[in-house]
Amino acid sequence: MSNPSARTSGHKARPRTPRSAEAKEKQQRILHIAMDTFGARGYNNASLAEIAEQAGLTQAGVLHYFRSKALLLTSVLELRDQTDIEQLGTDRPQGLDFLRHLVDTALRNAEREGIVRLYAVLSAESVTESHPAQDYFRDRYTGLRTFVADALREACDLPPERAEQAETAANAIIAVMDGLQVQWLLSPEAVDMAASTDLVVNSLLATLAPRTYGPAAGR
Repeated sequence: MSNPSARTSGHKARPRTPRSAEAKEKQQRILHIAMDTFGARGYNNASLAEIAEQAGLTQAGVLHYFRSKALLLTSVLELRDQTDIEQLGTDRPQGLDFLRHLVDTALRNAEREGIVRLYAVLSAESVTESHPAQDYFRDRYTGLRTFVADALREACDLPPERAEQAETAANAIIAVMDGLQVQWLLSPEAVDMAASTDLVVNSLLATLAPRTYGPAAGR
């Protein structure tokens, strides 16, 4: 599920900093080629050799910029996050606005198949033993669960004793959005990710705060 600010920790290893405009352009080209390759083939099946060939470099040339295949992968994921952050702006919305932002994210994802595929493939693959993106996705889900649960509590004005209810609802929203992405990738004409996400969010709001969001509230 694409959502900015969902990371809670960073990686110590960093790619090399290009010293010229030409080197920076080359590094960005490697990143975008790797994004497409990892999205299409997964991390384990993609090779540095094919990424290097598409970039017009040797494997050593790619490693000059990223030091390792694992660092290239985490750099690709950070590029994906940066794209989200730039579209959102500097301030994360709160409460109901954040939940509406999730619907907007689902709508936007329908226009960026490559990023959605990258996320779907790598998040599933990351559950395998020693996968280099495992910590990335674990941190991402931890942060995202917190953000969605906080937004639900704020939107519904839930007391502390109902915190677990909000956390359960947050898990459901995230699961629906991730599952919709897989269905959409397989049959885009049959799946409206934004409409389905909106329905689930509204249904959970009505369940958690029926006086505010239920039928009796005139919504």
